[in-house]
Amino acid sequence: MGRIVVNIEPGKAAAGTRPKGRRRWLKILAVFAICVVALIGVLAIAGFFSWRRFQASPEYSLTLLIDAAQRQDTAEMAKRMDDDEIAKNMIATASQKAVARYGSATSPATQQQIDAVTSSALPRLKLTIHDEVVREITGFAVKAEDKPFIFLLLTVPSMVKITTEGDTAKATASVNDRPIELTLRRDADRWKVVAVNDYALVQRVVDSFVKELPPIGAFDSNSPLFKNPGKPRKKRR
Repeated sequence: MGRIVVNIEPGKAAAGTRPKGRRRWLKILAVFAICVVALIGVLAIAGFFSWRRFQASPEYSLTLLIDAAQRQDTAEMAKRMDDDEIAKNMIATASQKAVARYGSATSPATQQQIDAVTSSALPRLKLTIHDEVVREITGFAVKAEDKPFIFLLLTVPSMVKITTEGDTAKATASVNDRPIELTLRRDADRWKVVAVNDYALVQRVVDSFVKELPPIGAFDSNSPLFKNPGKPRKKRR
């Protein structure tokens, strides 16, 4: 007679076979692992492009400028500032305010002499403006405190209000309880400061500018500066 063998040990399967439930879970775990890896890859790619886009923003360039000011890295600051454009815009404003101080004493001849003095004083004024702007930005950097660069990346956008229109951006902040506005212009994949609008700074530049000008009433309308070489003189008979 043949014997009937009954396996009475629970959970023990026949040799050479696997439970169907175990294989199902292995497949689920494999799919889950693939999804996790794919998600990490997508997030990494999205993070990389987001970081590159942020690096091309005025916020990032402004952060680089403030970080350089904290470290007193003048060479790096020079990369983030267009001294010629800053001086050009500042001198135009200072010239208008200086002319306004002469009031009724202003005439075409006076304006011409002011322009001549401005041209001769331009190198000194550019240096003065550069020093003043660096001082302003350093003052703002002091407000940001001496923090690591990663901290500045997180805090500067909240400390400065930035509006962008095309290749021009305006950054507004408060320094020593007074507003200051920086104008930035796109420069390849970075931005440069091209103008500074600060009342106190403009007044200091105007004061420096006026020192180069003659006192009110001291302009010489007979100066060769005001002669018109293109107009022939009438011969006396």
